[in-house]
Amino acid sequence: MNNKQRTKDKEQEEKLKVEEVIETEQIDEKQLEIDNLKNQLVRALADYQNQNKRFQEERQQIFTAASQNVLENLIPVLDILEKAQEHLKDQGLELAIGQFKHVLKEEGLEEITPLTHDPFDHEVMGAVESVEGEGEKNTVAECVISGWKFKSGKILRYAKVKVFGGK
Repeated sequence: MNNKQRTKDKEQEEKLKVEEVIETEQIDEKQLEIDNLKNQLVRALADYQNQNKRFQEERQQIFTAASQNVLENLIPVLDILEKAQEHLKDQGLELAIGQFKHVLKEEGLEEITPLTHDPFDHEVMGAVESVEGEGEKNTVAECVISGWKFKSGKILRYAKVKVFGGK
């Protein structure tokens, strides 16, 4: 082999090496671009899932608030029916009141009806009057009107009670 041929072969070898280096760099750049796109996709999916979760939570909060509002507005209607029943003593009205209370309970309301001599609990009761009598101080003398609380624990209406003031 002559020198010209060797020089030519070396040049071709170097040219091939340079091309390999360029190809490797291009592959590395493309892989880096692919990795960046994958990361962006993962972040976009996570953002979407978080946003969807927030939307569902907000939707549930709006539904709960609307439901509480409607139920809160129905409680005075029940009071009127119960007052009417005190005077009329009608069996049909008694059944309607029972069904009304059943529906309220099905919707997550719990009636707060303190009994005589129960300890006064300011978290669910409001004292409307202090009375003298044969009960211990700070116990319920009479439940004037029942209270209601929602299943979440939110008090919609405090029970109104008369409380023994002591002797």
